[in-house]
Amino acid sequence: MDESRNTIKNNGVRMPRVFRRAGVTAVAVTLLTGAAACAVAPRNVDVIAPKAAAGQDHPELQKAIQEIVASGFAGVQLRVHDQRGEWVGSTGVRKLGEAAKPPTNGRFWIGSTTKTFTATLVLELVAEGKIGLDAPVAGYLPELGLDRRITVRMLLQHTSGLFNYAGGERYDDGTYVPGIPTADKEWVDNRFHTYQPEELVRFALSKRARFEPGTDQSYSNTNYTLALLLVEKVTGRSYAEEMQKRILRPLGLRDTMVPGNRTDIPGPHAHGYYRYQDAGQWKVVDVSRQNLSLLAGAGDMISSTRDLHTFISALLGGKLLPARLLAEMRTPHGKLGYGFGLWVQDVGADCGGTIVHHNGGAPGGYGALMISTPDGSKTLTASITGGDAAIDTAKEFGKATQRLIKEVFCGTHANGVR
Repeated sequence: MDESRNTIKNNGVRMPRVFRRAGVTAVAVTLLTGAAACAVAPRNVDVIAPKAAAGQDHPELQKAIQEIVASGFAGVQLRVHDQRGEWVGSTGVRKLGEAAKPPTNGRFWIGSTTKTFTATLVLELVAEGKIGLDAPVAGYLPELGLDRRITVRMLLQHTSGLFNYAGGERYDDGTYVPGIPTADKEWVDNRFHTYQPEELVRFALSKRARFEPGTDQSYSNTNYTLALLLVEKVTGRSYAEEMQKRILRPLGLRDTMVPGNRTDIPGPHAHGYYRYQDAGQWKVVDVSRQNLSLLAGAGDMISSTRDLHTFISALLGGKLLPARLLAEMRTPHGKLGYGFGLWVQDVGADCGGTIVHHNGGAPGGYGALMISTPDGSKTLTASITGGDAAIDTAKEFGKATQRLIKEVFCGTHANGVR
């Protein structure tokens, strides 16, 4: 999928045309990545507002998440933080065929939101002098035979030109080269397979690069799986151990984990569903269980709206990185407007000028939102789960999520009106 050509603009915010591969084939520069599978649209809503009665505090947010479910998704969990405190709500169903709503403290596959965690991990090692931001990656991982022009910076900014192993690539000359399947029956049948990070990278290196290193920009999961290998080589410990030591434990992120080849979501969670064709028949499968070793370091983590808020507010508030590296992380680069593990987007003066974000979609039925002001003082974190409806929800989903983003960063909620 050509991410630069497969997006549409809506009031300055880019939205993917196709959701089912979002976060894995890297539909880049999107404010929403979710799943292709759609849902029956129950309109029940459960809102938790610690400082006000449910349904009375920010009804516009409640209405916005109801619209997302009404557009065809199974459920939404939403958390909004600003200077006035917290708003938490959910709507839809936890599981198809049941009445219970998604738990507001539920865990979920976060897809490419993982990249912000990985970039932060690498930058902490840069800050300690263990990795050089402009050093050749081949100097740390000589066994892979990488082009020596590819630097660590290029991995984090998606300017290496490396083939995207997840889903495949369409080159500028129109040639399409398939990668590891991330959609349709082939992915469904293979969704519990365990991949090794080096296996994924070597597969990508066996394919033609999209461009010469540093000459262009193209979102590729290969960059961040290479970053995982870089962390492990430099520290002598596993990526999961370093993530726990440096980010998860210090911030108290108890809902967040690197699952490895684990296939289940531990603790409370909503189920996500994927709709696909098999021998001309439409089928629906529960994909709450899947093996995301397919996206090691690039899209495999599990988290919650609470933990995503804690992480992004701490990161942007300067608690994890020195000021110089945080400034670079938040500086947009190239045609994607991508910093290090973050998109940086101008949304206009009426919305505060700039937002930073990295949203994600796990294969199948899970989408995650992590959006913030540049200083981390206002955040929107959410999970969206797919269901079983036989409709294309892209258009209505885009409208509903745009309204949600506007309410938080531009509307009455943003302006402090109650």
